Amino acid sequence: MPITEILEKNARLYPNDVSLVEINPEVQERNRVTWKEYALIESNPTERYRHEINWRQFDEKANRFANLLLSRGLKKGDKVAILLMNCLEWLPIYFGILKAGALAVPMNYRYTADEIKYCLDLSESDVLIFGPEFIGRVEEICDRIPNVKHVFYAGKNCPSFAESYDNLVGYCADTPPNVEITDKDDAAIYFSSGTTGFPKAILHNHESLMHSCRCEQNHHGQTREDTFLCIPPLYHTGAKMHWFGSLLSGSKAVLLRGIKPEWILRAVSEEHCTIVWLLVPWAQDILDAIDRGDINLSDYRLAQWRLMHIGAQPVPPSLIKRWKAMFPDHLYDTNYGLSESIGPGCVHLGVENIGKVGAIGKAGYGWEVKICDENGGTVTKGEVGELAVKGPGVMTCYYNDPKATAEVLKDGWLYTGDMAQEDEDGFIYLVDRKKDVIISGGENIYPVQIEDFLRKHDAIKDVAVIGIPDQRLGEITAAIVEVKPEASLTEAELEEFCKTLPRYKRPHKIVFAQVPRNPTGKIEKPKLREIYCGGSLVEKQIKG
Repeated sequence: MPITEILEKNARLYPNDVSLVEINPEVQERNRVTWKEYALIESNPTERYRHEINWRQFDEKANRFANLLLSRGLKKGDKVAILLMNCLEWLPIYFGILKAGALAVPMNYRYTADEIKYCLDLSESDVLIFGPEFIGRVEEICDRIPNVKHVFYAGKNCPSFAESYDNLVGYCADTPPNVEITDKDDAAIYFSSGTTGFPKAILHNHESLMHSCRCEQNHHGQTREDTFLCIPPLYHTGAKMHWFGSLLSGSKAVLLRGIKPEWILRAVSEEHCTIVWLLVPWAQDILDAIDRGDINLSDYRLAQWRLMHIGAQPVPPSLIKRWKAMFPDHLYDTNYGLSESIGPGCVHLGVENIGKVGAIGKAGYGWEVKICDENGGTVTKGEVGELAVKGPGVMTCYYNDPKATAEVLKDGWLYTGDMAQEDEDGFIYLVDRKKDVIISGGENIYPVQIEDFLRKHDAIKDVAVIGIPDQRLGEITAAIVEVKPEASLTEAELEEFCKTLPRYKRPHKIVFAQVPRNPTGKIEKPKLREIYCGGSLVEKQIKG
């Protein structure tokens, strides 16, 4: 069953129930009124902090955009790129593309103009829809994207080089288009995060999207009574595929435009959110704000919040122990996934396995996993190997790239590039990215293990470990350490702290600097290698 049929079912069964809410706290802060007061202001609707639509409106908006695309000659199998910040229109536009039989091509909002052009060319996109934040970048390339036949603008004051989505969709029918879609039809092209190089175009069909829905609801048990708080960018598989649990259960979701701890807790409180997916830095920021006294939990209504889960990156066990100490009634879960496996869920810890914090879990619903040696054979328990996954959510291919596809897809198995090991109970632990393993004097060193150790230091906010060239050992470890704003830490203090580590795992170099992360929370190690491996390390900036 194509995923569009779930939306249509919700529109029939729950037409007047809220499906999506968009909250922009910056609007409320500009006007210095309470959220509830602001919800009552009607005189300036463009400046309201909160907007919502119900399931009937959601489906009608999707139908209108589908019919607009078809009226412009779009054919089944054509591609429509989405370049929008999280907003109330994002998901109806996505589903409108699918209803037209086209492929949705979500794009990273951090892309430069040249990266936008690269991804439009790589995906062979026929249409681009973009928002006001991207006018300058799109204008810069609009004469250099000949394959893009139509450019739509979603927002006020449409630029001259685009057509107004807002003006046009109102004239289109709100009834479903007459386009037959099957599970095997192509549905979407996602781009790899770019943490290991330039983005690849990842092709998925409707079966992949549907399996992601079932996987998410099986893992987290969404019901009609749940409300999901969605903060990460919708262009990425992670946020959207977790939202698919709300779609399948016909429950409300809240799109929060901002990551400040007080904004997150206010959204949970005011919207009665029960499920929140956080990235590691956001969870840490919430705990730090509480510890500093910047946030008083008694100011918020949080009793209904039942589940906090984290994904997109290795999760420090020390962080979860802090979280459970602060929120003892919360269920906790982590999900492992990648865009090639339609996002989170191919490996899943499970809320019942809190005693295994640190593991990413076991095979998720409908998935198989194995840990392989260099020849594709399964390693024995406890040995490190490459994690491979198999299931209905594996990508069709890297679009128009058979060589790259053949490197990772073998006999139906997707080789993830992540190094992992399995314990005696069958739980899988991430060790590191295959390409991030440091070989120093012939010894394999896994940066994630060192990062987890260093994060136990009370003064450290974030840390990344990379290998840097060394004439004698080949590579040595360098720790880029981000210290908490209110704390102090010296190189000598950190070296003393590391003495409990085996000597070969201790960082050879320590740099105090900010740790860069992409919008999905992953450490941008290529950027760090560019900074610190091009020559000698920059002068240490000791904070203390």
